[in-house]
Amino acid sequence: MTNNFKKETLCIQGGYKPESGEARILPIVQSTTFKYESSEHLAEIFDLKKQGHMYSRISNPTVSAFEEKISELEGGVGALATASGQSATLISILNICKAKEHIIASANIYGGTYTLFSTTLKKLGIEVTFVNPEISIEEILSFKRDNTKVIFAETLSNPSLNVLDIEKFSKIAKKLDIPLIVDNTFPTPYLCNPIEHGANIVVHSATKYIDGHATSVGGVIVDGGNFNWDNGKFEEFIKPDPSYHGIKYVEKFKEQAYIVKARVQFLRDIGATLSPFNGFLFNLGLETLHLRMKRHSENALKLAKYLKEHDKVTWVNYPKLDNHKSFELSKKYLPKGASGILTFGLKGGKERIKKFIENLELVALVVHVGDVRTSVLHPATTTHRQLTKEQLKASKVTKDMIRVSIGIEEIDDIINDFDRALNSI
Repeated sequence: MTNNFKKETLCIQGGYKPESGEARILPIVQSTTFKYESSEHLAEIFDLKKQGHMYSRISNPTVSAFEEKISELEGGVGALATASGQSATLISILNICKAKEHIIASANIYGGTYTLFSTTLKKLGIEVTFVNPEISIEEILSFKRDNTKVIFAETLSNPSLNVLDIEKFSKIAKKLDIPLIVDNTFPTPYLCNPIEHGANIVVHSATKYIDGHATSVGGVIVDGGNFNWDNGKFEEFIKPDPSYHGIKYVEKFKEQAYIVKARVQFLRDIGATLSPFNGFLFNLGLETLHLRMKRHSENALKLAKYLKEHDKVTWVNYPKLDNHKSFELSKKYLPKGASGILTFGLKGGKERIKKFIENLELVALVVHVGDVRTSVLHPATTTHRQLTKEQLKASKVTKDMIRVSIGIEEIDDIINDFDRALNSI
């Protein structure tokens, strides 16, 4: 399978490549360990001289098939699946940064990522500067330090839904000679490929649209293979690794140095491993990704247009509305659709929001997005509850904001449920 195939075909066929006579369905290799023919062969796998699965904490055949498919869909050179989107983000950073080093990150990111960066990374000695992604290149460059090692942003921010100008951030990363990591969870590789626009590493919470059915928690990191780690700033990629008998990652693995290092160092040591069964379910989810993302995007735009005209709604935020500030960027980076998430403001206070949500029947109150079923959430009192007033403002989370994850139900049924609940307040 090659990237010459269309995304629709890659979603279905990528990754698992059975030999003649084998079942076409991806097998679940629910095993912690594997049998080898010789001691020498196993020793070479442990020394990273030969490819193979040494232990399911580090790699597994079922999970590998999912990783290969995601890598093909994103246009990368390799991928690493993890136990959650949070662990994917953490490992993507730790694979580059150590204590006393610095990151520049967009302020418009998921609340959990914001807390990971502002609190947990701080405990590890890694400092993060949050910037408004809409300020100029020169202004963002003014936050650089001698120890700045990464720039991080989201393709479609959660929950503010601003489209990232990926090429602008790529220019910043190139000027600083550091990698750009982009969280592509909301668009998925079907709607956007950040690597094509200059990103070096892509992360996903596979829990969302990749799974698509709210069954499994997991994450994945994709290596674009397009960053020069031998530029004098990233010594761990070029110096000998004593935990593998002095192996040098760039010298041995070339364009795959980043993703191999992430696996054999951090997945090995942290153990944030994706289970084979969840890998199977994620692969199954990918087979319908192209169909679901079209429907999610179509339904979201129709609901956004309905809400925009309702007299109890103060504002609607969806990138494909022509009055949205990211409308032009959405045409450039999200030509097939802007995914299935929208936000809107409801007139009145907290009690009216509570009554509206509780009066919905088809639509559920769920702490999740990317499901085939439509759901709502009030971010200020849930996913972003731990943020200060200043952090909420930076994340563009207002008190009246309701986040909607639009499913693939019949759009008339979704709109009718919203209409009834809105009119009941």
